[in-house]
Amino acid sequence: MSKEQSSVAKAWEATIRKTQAARRRANSIFGTMSIGHADDDNEVDPEHNNNKPASLGETYLADKILPNGDYYTGQWYENFPNGLGKYLWTDGCMYVGEWHRGKTMGKGRFSWPSGATYEGEFKSGFMDGIGTYTGSNGDTYRGQWVMNLKHGHGVKSYANGDCYDGEWRCGMQEGQGKYNWKNGNYYIGEWRKGGICGKGTFVWSNGNTYDGYWEDGMPKGNGTFKWPDDSFYVGNWSKDPNEQNGTYFPSETSPEENQDWDPRSVYDVDLSGCEVNDVDGEKLSVLPSQKRLAMWSSSKNDDKARRMSVDGRVSVGIERPFDKLQIWDNATAGAVTGDGCDVNVVGDRENVGRISDGGDLLASVDDGNPKWSPLQPLKLPRPGKRQGETISKDHKNYELMLNLQLGIRHSVARPGPAASLDLKASAFDPKEKVWTKFPPEGSKHTPPHPSGEFKWKDYCPLVFRTLRKLFKVDSADYMLSICGNDALRELSSPGKSGSFFYLTNDDRYMIKTIKKSEVKVLIRMLPAYYNHVRAHENTLVIKFFGLHCVKLTGPIQRKVRFIIMGNLFCSEFTIHRRYDLKGSSLGRLTDKPEAEIDETTILKDLDLNFIFKLQKSWFQEFCRQIDRDCDFLEQERIMDYSLLVGLHFRQVSGDRELIPCGADPGDSEIVVVPRLSRVDIDHLLLDPDRMDSIRLGGNMPARVERTVRRGEFELQLIGEPTGECYEVIMFFGIIDILQDYDITKKLEHAYKSIQYDPTSISAVDPRQYSKRFRDFIFNVFSEDIQL
Repeated sequence: MSKEQSSVAKAWEATIRKTQAARRRANSIFGTMSIGHADDDNEVDPEHNNNKPASLGETYLADKILPNGDYYTGQWYENFPNGLGKYLWTDGCMYVGEWHRGKTMGKGRFSWPSGATYEGEFKSGFMDGIGTYTGSNGDTYRGQWVMNLKHGHGVKSYANGDCYDGEWRCGMQEGQGKYNWKNGNYYIGEWRKGGICGKGTFVWSNGNTYDGYWEDGMPKGNGTFKWPDDSFYVGNWSKDPNEQNGTYFPSETSPEENQDWDPRSVYDVDLSGCEVNDVDGEKLSVLPSQKRLAMWSSSKNDDKARRMSVDGRVSVGIERPFDKLQIWDNATAGAVTGDGCDVNVVGDRENVGRISDGGDLLASVDDGNPKWSPLQPLKLPRPGKRQGETISKDHKNYELMLNLQLGIRHSVARPGPAASLDLKASAFDPKEKVWTKFPPEGSKHTPPHPSGEFKWKDYCPLVFRTLRKLFKVDSADYMLSICGNDALRELSSPGKSGSFFYLTNDDRYMIKTIKKSEVKVLIRMLPAYYNHVRAHENTLVIKFFGLHCVKLTGPIQRKVRFIIMGNLFCSEFTIHRRYDLKGSSLGRLTDKPEAEIDETTILKDLDLNFIFKLQKSWFQEFCRQIDRDCDFLEQERIMDYSLLVGLHFRQVSGDRELIPCGADPGDSEIVVVPRLSRVDIDHLLLDPDRMDSIRLGGNMPARVERTVRRGEFELQLIGEPTGECYEVIMFFGIIDILQDYDITKKLEHAYKSIQYDPTSISAVDPRQYSKRFRDFIFNVFSEDIQL
């Protein structure tokens, strides 16, 4: 026997031993399994585990040892588990419960080799619904789940005897809840990101109570400490002794009691040992949605092994970072599903019919627009160059950039009062601004510099310093991004308003030149803006970090006003499609030819050919936040704002075609475009330390459904859904919020109303604009009922 034959034989023997060991392990764990309504004739001989019933399309009992040593026993449909079944992975993980087309769907039980278990509801492979998780350390959580995260109401009992009963959000305590310590102390009140924060009451086992405000698990703000004898202390609480102040009121029955009491003892003694258990809890090595199924696909009459995750994602031959959804049914793998999909009317989205064949819809579509031909597969736009031109020494705005960087460094580094979140009205005074002169030779407060003399103005510096604190922007990082050694980048062309845009080298911040009228609008609405973003952490309104002005001296004494904003599209993911959506139709079609459209092109309402589908809890929060933000903008008489949306498509074929959910990639090479794997995505969802990277409007896993417009509706804002969906990562936020309904816009409205349909133009009354914007956004976003 040759060496090659010998190695093949040894490999074959090793495979046999592995599968036999898997069978013995599975039999010892599973035992026998009984499934109701199954015919004895459909029993599968364990020695012929690929036998199938004579007629395809029937569910039958299967007992399969899969190529990698995994073991499955239960109901089987064509090429995947369907019904009740048990699956044992070679690493010791096991799922017992309901399956639907190869995905864990319904009630089931998942167990880890560590001894941890989850028993409850599953959706598309995720722990989702009502369920109970018991960790190997003894912690138990019973309550609601969304996509592997505790989300909703739930009760967690800790192994040390503590217990939390209340609301959860994204895996952490948030909202109203009660925490009981094993020593008898308890807290009931508001929580935020896993910690005590907001208004609440702490009750000690000795009868003492504190009722007031909290921050980071400690009393902060107004509060009352009360003793059982009815004596109490009222004041402003803080760990900083300089901020702590209050008044003690003795009890009538024992006036001398507690006279020597020090409020600092609450922090040093009373709250000692009352820490909240680590919200991270036990770290799981793998999540149910990450587990892969090893099985054969016979859709192309071959025995090539395919790998499929329990949430339905498939890879071809090898493990892929992002495995995509596979339906395993060629009858439904077309561009439009053949099982019938609802057709919705734009406006109220009521069902008006059914499509029995996707071809009927496509046949009625006007394919005259080559950009969005529905008869062809969608492709990624050509890659765009990095946005912006680096401002080098020979650039016309090089000196302006130096002035901007010098001014911001001076503003941020200048010492100021401790930034309390409770600002006085004087901080918002329009006269609250600071002028600083920057001579080339330097001064007592400014460094020497190579550019000409200029003056620098800070508008409401304390307010924007506090906003940066509220938005958790580190001052050193902020200065490094804008004023570091790397030059800013100027976007190639100004916007419609004539403003210029500059990007920092790390893409975190965008600097926009604005008009004097826009400065006035922002200063006028700044108190309301501050209160709004402080009250609503998930606001979609653009974040402002600074408002400044450079006054150039010399022959041309011009003023350049800047606003510094967060960049919505700063991400590890490539943004493949960008949309600026207002809900109007006049002028809302990109005039670029297809050849000039790339990943950086911003498309408009009439270019949109998708409906955005969010998971249920995200969709509900999105609708609430859009209402809050639009109410705020309407009250401030703001109009002409838009929702900026960015899409990152998670999987494409080798020729850059987008692969829909449910399509079989066949043997074609799959190009995975994200820089993060699906495993990373799932860990992002579970790890509270990294939860900040996924938020409403940022890094959100979602799906988009392709739409098409019928030929008779040229200006149809929203096309009709085709049933063809794609997995994406979404980014969105409300931008351009500095345009009020002034005389210019009123004249524009009057003039265009004569020529066009008044409802189609952008310049309308803020109340009408808000209503139209909401109606449109609530039609292009929907709840993803399949998740």
